[in-house]
Amino acid sequence: MTNPPAEFDVIGETPDLIVVNKPAGLLVHPTKPGGPHTLWDGLLGLLCYEIANGGQVSLINRLDRETSGAVLVAKSSVAARRAGIAMQKKMISKSYLAIVAGWPKHDTFEVDAPIIRLGEVSESPVHLLRTVHPAGAAARTRFRTIKRFFRADARFALVAAEPLTGRTHQIRVHLAHSGTPVVGDKLYGHSPECYLEFIRTGWSPPLERRLLLPRHALHSSQIALDWPDGLLKWSCELPSDMRGFLKPSSGIPSPRSY
Repeated sequence: MTNPPAEFDVIGETPDLIVVNKPAGLLVHPTKPGGPHTLWDGLLGLLCYEIANGGQVSLINRLDRETSGAVLVAKSSVAARRAGIAMQKKMISKSYLAIVAGWPKHDTFEVDAPIIRLGEVSESPVHLLRTVHPAGAAARTRFRTIKRFFRADARFALVAAEPLTGRTHQIRVHLAHSGTPVVGDKLYGHSPECYLEFIRTGWSPPLERRLLLPRHALHSSQIALDWPDGLLKWSCELPSDMRGFLKPSSGIPSPRSY
């Protein structure tokens, strides 16, 4: 990401919970003192009244820096505990949208493939890189192909993803394992060397030619929660960069569904 990310938007709120739309490029949580502004910092300011009256900020789901979309936040210790139990009992469901390179073999499919940090089983150029491996933790993701289309004669697809477990980079790893990596993915797309090059040089024309987008095209589109007040559901529309990729542009054939 080359430009400072926009501030987040609030997309829903109850007395106990708040759901915000995190833009791509915004870190969820501070990683070191004096680091860049984060979603956490913004929430502390937004919920200052609640905090002053005994509340707190608890992130129920977390997104990678480049992933955009819905983040669920509890505003009190009681709500955080209740949401944590709901997560353990699988009473919280999350849906994502991804733009992938290539066409999935099926309109609906499920990937059941264990995931491990690559460095635990092999040499790894990047510490955080994950891979599918029998020694890994169980991981399952359900996918649905929404649209198949072309750009400059290359095949792409818009895919919905529902993670049934919660492993690091799970959706991105499973899509790459299936042969359809997420567009713009510096780790699981062409090669992890793209990530290392980005760290050295920043976003550049050579990286743009390989990755097409300056961030991976993955978006947290919906969160549903079984709460004492009933089923709560929040949706978060596709961001402009991903919508733009789906639109035809000069010299590029219009998307075609099959």
